[in-house]
Amino acid sequence: MELGSSGKLGMADLTGGTLSLSNIGAIGGTYCRPVLLPPEVMIGALGKVQTLPRFDDDGKVIKASILNISWSADHRVIDGATVARFSNLWKSFIENPHKMLVDLR
Repeated sequence: MELGSSGKLGMADLTGGTLSLSNIGAIGGTYCRPVLLPPEVMIGALGKVQTLPRFDDDGKVIKASILNISWSADHRVIDGATVARFSNLWKSFIENPHKMLVDLR
């Protein structure tokens, strides 16, 4: 964190990962198509949180906090169904952080 905060991260510090997350929301972005750079297997782009109208279970309009997340994956290594299951699990942890703590063992 110190290297990043001081602007001293080099290319060697940014390579060799398996999964990357890009926070385009920090600059106001809401959606993008993240580009996968080998040898990474998966990348996610997080948009900014937006307050938007949605319908509740009773059909009434409510305010909801919406976060768009876009995923790209190397399908030679991981299939789309696995990415979808991961995304749904990740979503459940964001919506219910206590579930993540229960799953830690």
